[in-house]
Amino acid sequence: MMEIRSGNLLLRNGHLIEPASGKDAIVDVLIVDGVIEKVGAVKRTPSSVHAVDMKERVIAPGFLDMHVHLREPGYEYKETIASGCAAAAAGGFTAVCCMPNTSPAIDSESVVLEIQKKAKVAHSGLVDVYPVAAITKGREGKELAPMAELVDAGAVAFSDDGSPVESAELMRRAMEYASMYDAVISQHTEERTMTRGGAMNEGAVSTALGLPPIPRVAEELMLARDLLLVEYVGGRYHAQHVSTSGSMDQIRNAKRKKLQVSCEVTPHHFTLTDEEVLSLDTNTKMYPPLRTRNDVESLKEGLRDGTVDVIATDHAPHSFDEKEVEYELAPFGVIGLETAFGLAISELVERNVLTLTQVIEKFSVNPRRILNLPTLKVEEGEHANLTLVDPNAEWQVDIDAFKSRARNSPFHGKRLRGKAVGIVSNGLWYLA
Repeated sequence: MMEIRSGNLLLRNGHLIEPASGKDAIVDVLIVDGVIEKVGAVKRTPSSVHAVDMKERVIAPGFLDMHVHLREPGYEYKETIASGCAAAAAGGFTAVCCMPNTSPAIDSESVVLEIQKKAKVAHSGLVDVYPVAAITKGREGKELAPMAELVDAGAVAFSDDGSPVESAELMRRAMEYASMYDAVISQHTEERTMTRGGAMNEGAVSTALGLPPIPRVAEELMLARDLLLVEYVGGRYHAQHVSTSGSMDQIRNAKRKKLQVSCEVTPHHFTLTDEEVLSLDTNTKMYPPLRTRNDVESLKEGLRDGTVDVIATDHAPHSFDEKEVEYELAPFGVIGLETAFGLAISELVERNVLTLTQVIEKFSVNPRRILNLPTLKVEEGEHANLTLVDPNAEWQVDIDAFKSRARNSPFHGKRLRGKAVGIVSNGLWYLA
């Protein structure tokens, strides 16, 4: 059971890293009634304050995962808003964006408001939940959803996640309408006529296993079309879970043209290759599929040179029974909220791809910038929205200890360095 606490909090001797301002110092942070009262040396612990020694631990602006499947409404047997928020808190996220592939889809004001209502109840609203609304009604790709109504209700972006908008004309109209509200279109890039029935990346491994393939060009074709549309009509565009070197090259080129384009990569895509599928473990089946070593290195280079803006998990819970079938029949998707930071430290910081400050930027600063959410500040007078991490902690992934309702992780038993140890948000705090 997750213990959520309220009351005044003193974080002593913490390493404050705030990428947006360049702050990097050892400080005490005193939080009173959810507001930062002091950043600096606090000589005496005030009465009625819970003090925590943060020596060798990091205080960062709250992490936001902009690609999470909470499954509610409609698929609560996989995950709920409450269990997903618990997993987010355990992973160091003070906020998540929930994807619209629910039942019903997030395509109306009523669904947005219901999600917000349930999120405020879950763990007393410790983790903020920002709904991403559907681009089209029912995510069917036939008719635009009521974008103005959805923005007014609180949707922070638009996506038919898992169902790419296949009509170029409809995507053009979506970009034009979204730009009226300065909202971002977040696209699952897939040319589905090339991928139907596919189970894994097309290549030597799929040939050896005899599994139906998913060619890399299917991702790259849809991305190329969308980038042409962005260049033609303008607007803000975000490419989800980019997985190939060709996609990385396209986004890099789009940024050189000064297009309003951003992208994300997932920890499983910058960590694993399609050789993992040789095990036929269905927890290696996700979309996009795991690619080749060359693709992994390309993603890391994109992270290093700034082509990749965001690390997002694409947390996709499934029940045990759904995954306990033949590889071809298993659903796509793995969970990732509780392993994301550890994988980022182990695969990126330890291997000199990114600095810790850059990792925090891609977990905290950049997602909020893309979504037009306020930049978090660790300053006196600001509401405390903090992620607390131990970048040196060594631990072994144990899926049975997860807060998520699901267990479909490919990282069970893997040893990692770097772990979230708590969050502070909305006048509440959680410490692992």
